Amino acid sequence: MNKHHKIIIAGAGGIAEAVGLILAEWSTATPAIFIGNRTIDKAQKVAKWIEESSTKPCSIKTFHLAEKGITKEMKTIFEECDILLDCLPGGLAPKMAQFAKDHQLHYANLTEYVDETNEIISLAKNAKTGFILQTGLAPGYIDVLANKLFQDFCKDFKVEKVDTLEFKVGALTDHAVSPHYYGFTWSPVGVATEYIKDAIVIRDYKKTTLPSLSERAKIIIDGITYEEDLTSGGAADLPDALSGKVRLLDYKTIRYPGHYEWIQNQVESIGKGKDIVRTLQKNMEQHIPHIEDDQIILYAAVQGYDVDGVLHRREVSRKILPKKVGKHQLRAIQVTTAVPLIQSAQLLLESSYTGVILQSQIDPNRFLMGDYITPVYGKI
Repeated sequence: MNKHHKIIIAGAGGIAEAVGLILAEWSTATPAIFIGNRTIDKAQKVAKWIEESSTKPCSIKTFHLAEKGITKEMKTIFEECDILLDCLPGGLAPKMAQFAKDHQLHYANLTEYVDETNEIISLAKNAKTGFILQTGLAPGYIDVLANKLFQDFCKDFKVEKVDTLEFKVGALTDHAVSPHYYGFTWSPVGVATEYIKDAIVIRDYKKTTLPSLSERAKIIIDGITYEEDLTSGGAADLPDALSGKVRLLDYKTIRYPGHYEWIQNQVESIGKGKDIVRTLQKNMEQHIPHIEDDQIILYAAVQGYDVDGVLHRREVSRKILPKKVGKHQLRAIQVTTAVPLIQSAQLLLESSYTGVILQSQIDPNRFLMGDYITPVYGKI
């Protein structure tokens, strides 16, 4: 941040920790940070951890984020602050967005949940402040990168349509063992949800939906073979924004070979039912460990013909490892999720955005070259 701001972080998990530490450590003008959580002890623990992990002095206060209604303390803080950064589970996003609208706060969140995002789009369409949604790693950074590839391709080759726009992310462990070939590096419920809910894609220039895990394929990135498959949420609003302009567009999640076969067996054994996400999550957690050592693999590509009918392809790939911030080593999933959220916050606080801003509406060059993005993702 180039100016002093008062920033609320809703939540006290690993991403909230990373957001607070990066704000304290990398901001030109250190913000005042308010951490709210339904369990105040967790908020206080995160605040203490940030203060001890940062090499710079920072002002951090905590407050109880009530599960129902709004307390006098919450109202006072909401009226005092400039922006709410939502690091809570996706199901709570509409509630946090409503708080932001009611108290004229800017708002940014991380959730890949489609229904909750649509609910926020509806409630915030006439807001006086800005709401940047789905701004983590995927959805988030990867969508802005994909949109830039599309825009640059059309400009450079003097065309208005492309054949293919594909973008993929994998939050992976350094090692993987049989039979699941996976380790949890982030929310198990998020993994289960993206595997079960439908994926929004473009096929033959039209937006449509396909079942998640229905288009498995192999991909080689930097000489290493992975598997990819459709999952929900990661495409953000690009299927809407680029319908009619791209023949084939999709987001896929990257995994080690063998993982998707194991998941398919789990899903088939569960069968159809209203609790399939919860059951899959439970089954995965019984077999798959949580692992601290992690890496992020991302890949985006655009392919199409120039005005002379010559086929071209442009690709970007990254392997992102854990990164030291202040006195602490943050996991790769923490830094890659936190910095797009913070970069979005800077856009909101230092621009004149109002209403809902989706990934296709963000200036890709300004975002991708931002103060918080480039130390993690590098320059494009």
